[in-house]
Amino acid sequence: MSAVPVPQPRAQAATAPDATGSRRSLAAGLLLGAIGATVVLLASGQTWAEGKAAVGGGSLPLTVDGQDVTGLPAALAIVGLAALVAVFAVRSAGRLLVAGLLALSGLGAGVSAYLGASDSAALDEKAAQTTGDASATIDALSHTAWPYVTAVGGLLILLAGLLALRYGKQWPTMSGRYERDGTPRPRKAPRAAPDPDRPEDLWKALDRGEDPTREV
Repeated sequence: MSAVPVPQPRAQAATAPDATGSRRSLAAGLLLGAIGATVVLLASGQTWAEGKAAVGGGSLPLTVDGQDVTGLPAALAIVGLAALVAVFAVRSAGRLLVAGLLALSGLGAGVSAYLGASDSAALDEKAAQTTGDASATIDALSHTAWPYVTAVGGLLILLAGLLALRYGKQWPTMSGRYERDGTPRPRKAPRAAPDPDRPEDLWKALDRGEDPTREV
C-alpha cells in the first residue's frame, strides 16, 4: 500500500492570524496612547488640593492644580505622544528604543501623579505667597481625585508602550512607502514626434511647450 500524502496548510492561512493580531495591537496601542496622554493633560489642569490659609482673624480658601503640584505628568505625556508617533518612523532597534521611551514616559507620569496626590507643599507655598507670611500653613487640607485620574492616564500610556515593545516589530513603518526598494524604475518611452498631418498633435505639442516643427 502506498502512503497517502498529507496536504500541508498554506502559508497564507498561517499568516492571517498574525496580520489580524498586528492590526488589533496597532489599534489598541494608538487608542491607549492617545487617550492616556489626553487624560493626563486634561487632569493635570484640574484642582488637585484645596485648603484654607489663616489671614488675620479669618481664613482664605486656596486651591492648587496639577501643574502647581508637579509639571512632570504633563511633560511626560507630551513626550509619550511624540514617542507614539515616532514608533512608526523608525525600525528595528530604533523602534524598540522609542517603544521603551513611550512605556517609561507613561510609568513616570503615573508615579509622579500618584505621589502628588498627597502633596501639601504646593498649597503651603501658595499660602506664603498670598499672605506674605513665609511661615503660613494650610488648614483643612483636602485632596481631590484628579491626581489618581492622572495616574490612570499614565497607566494607559504605559500599556501602549508595552504593546509597542511586544508587537511593534509587526507594525507598518510610516516612511516605508516613500522609500525606494532598489529596483530600477522603467524608463519612459520617448515621445513620438507630432504628425504634421494631424492638427490635434500639433496643438498638443504646443501646449507642452514643444516645437512641432523640430525633427527628432
